[in-house]
This record gives sequence, structure tokens and C-alpha cells, in this order.
Amino acid sequence: MLPCPYTKKCGGCSLQNLPYEEQLHLKQAKLIKLLGRFGRVEEIIGMEDPTHYRNKIQAAFRSKSGKVVSGVYQSASRRIVEVESCMLEDECAAPILATVRKLCASMKTRPYDLESGQGFLRHVLIRKGFVSGEIMVVLVTTKGEFRSERSFINELLRRHPEITTVVRNINPTDTALFLGSESHILHGEGYITDRLCGLEFRISPRSFYQVNPIQTEVLYGKAKEFAGLTGQETVIDAYCGTGTIGLTVASGAREVIGVEVNKDAVADAVENAQRNGITNAVFHAADAGEFMEAMAAKGHTADVVITDPPRAGCSGKFLHSLMKLAPKRIVYVSCNPETLARDLYTLTKGGYKVRRIQPVDMFPFTSHVECAVSLERKAP
Repeated sequence: MLPCPYTKKCGGCSLQNLPYEEQLHLKQAKLIKLLGRFGRVEEIIGMEDPTHYRNKIQAAFRSKSGKVVSGVYQSASRRIVEVESCMLEDECAAPILATVRKLCASMKTRPYDLESGQGFLRHVLIRKGFVSGEIMVVLVTTKGEFRSERSFINELLRRHPEITTVVRNINPTDTALFLGSESHILHGEGYITDRLCGLEFRISPRSFYQVNPIQTEVLYGKAKEFAGLTGQETVIDAYCGTGTIGLTVASGAREVIGVEVNKDAVADAVENAQRNGITNAVFHAADAGEFMEAMAAKGHTADVVITDPPRAGCSGKFLHSLMKLAPKRIVYVSCNPETLARDLYTLTKGGYKVRRIQPVDMFPFTSHVECAVSLERKAP
């Protein structure tokens, strides 16, 4: 495999210098070092083809010597590295981004300049349904009139009829946030749909949806396997987001209770349950730790708790609430082995035993790795 020409400038693919098999060996060794004290780390599940797996593409725009260019922010800085195509991104992205660059130049749509605060187009977000093939293009702009809007969109669609929806998102802030809170649909429904683990999910511009659908099915399949469901269990899906894991396991449970602090994500989860005709899943906009604390105070419990926290891992308060609720099994889905090791230490001291540790390579060519861990409550 030829190395990426942007490797030294971009910094996004920190393992670009290693053949893929060696990347997997490196990640396996790291996980054994971090997690081996809790039990056997099973062989990491890699990809047959580790390229072009990202179904979510984010590109920043700027002017360079009078030319419109796009690319990615360099690691640990806001400097934009000009990239025409990326070996990790879905192949639909590069031609669409090239067209946007040409339309910006021909229709006098100026890219935003961070230093001067002048210009209009900040970023472009592209999302593609892996199974459905539907494509969303989000034009992230500053406030103000979108001059030649209709001509711009019509020409974009003429050149790329595969695009199913176009959204303008307005981000007036000078922050690291990619998207603003205000959006306007310029074409289509304003969202796309995709199928994951046999279910259909609605994906809006701001929806959380795993970027590697092939490996997501593997990871969620392991989470369901580790839950050990018989059809009689009450399952809590903590940090449930838009409900992807909870809805995936719902067919094997008596009931699923999803808890998520983000109200927009909860609304998406309810919509996704209705879309798939799932009636044994309910979702609450609440802090997951406080929710479980309240359940325990009422004398209620759950058979299984599935938790998929952010990179910072679970808070001490959350883990305390989880152990107080005392489910029979915990399935911990982690995107950060360092915080996973910290939290497993707390859980094993609090009466749980690690049964299985299964790594899944969700992000080839990067240092990131996901794990699904099965824990069981020890007998008193």
C-alpha cells in the first residue's frame, strides 16, 4: 500500500508508517499491557480492507494565493492542511469537495478567513449511508445572505445527482465547534437514513453515528453477545446517544431503558425506535448516574447495564451509582483503553469480575481502538 502523501503534514494517521498487520499487533500489545491484569485480551478484530471506511467527512475551506482550497485541521492546531483526497474517507467525498471548491471560485463565494474574520464558507460536512447510499452535504457558513444560493445548489446537484439532501448550517462563532445550532434545508429532507445491525436509523447533521459502519456492526454484535440476553432482562443503555446500541439489543430483552443527557439525541432515539417498530424501548433525557441512583433508591434494579461513555470514560459518580444499582452484568464499550483500565479497576474492586475483553479496530491507521468488555457481579 502506498503511503499517504499528506502523512507528515496532516498527522491524522499516526500509524501510516506501519503495514496494517503490524498496526493490529501494536494495538494488541498496548491493550494487553493496559488490560491484561483483568483477564485475557482476545485477538483484535481488524478489517479486510482498512481504507475508505469513514462515512463522515469534514473539510475546512480557505483561500490560498487567490485559490479556493479545502483540507483538514492539522493535529493539535487550527492550521489547515490542503488535502484533495483521503485514503480513510468514503470515495464519494473527494469529487463533491472538488466541485464545491470550483463553485466557490466561479460564484464568488469566499471561504472564511480565521485571522480576518471575513468570508462565508467555513466547512463542508458529508455523510453517506453505507447501506442506503444516501448522501448528505452540509455547507457550514457564517451569518448573512447566501448569494447565488439557488444557482450554487442547482449546479452542485447537476454535477452530483447522487446527493440526496443539502443543508446550510450557520456557525457564527470563532470556536473549535464544527457545527452551529441553526440549520436550513436547501434540498431534500435534511437527513439521510442508513441500516445498521438490521435496523434503520435517521442521521441528521448533528446526529452521533459511528463513522465506520462495518466495524460498528462487529462491535455492537459483541456488545449484544456479552449482554447474554434471554428475552427476560431489563437493560439500561447508559450514554445511549441516538439509541443505536439499545435498539440493537432490544429484540433479545424484555425492556430497554435508554438514558442520555442530550435532549436532541433522545428525540432521535425515540424517532429511531418508532421507525423500526420497537415498542419495548423507552428513552429518558437525564444524567445516567442520577437516573440509576434514583432507581436504586426505589428498590429497583436492572439485569444488564450497557455503557458507552466518551473518551474521558465514566465519572466516579456514575460508577458509584452503577455499583449501587448492582446489575448482574455490565457491558462496557470503550473508545479509550486508558480510561477503560481505570474504570475496570474501580468496578473489579466494587464486586465485579471481568469475563471477556474484545478489541475491535474501528480506526485503522490511527492509534485509536475500541473494546467491548463483559463483567459479571461476583457472588456475595
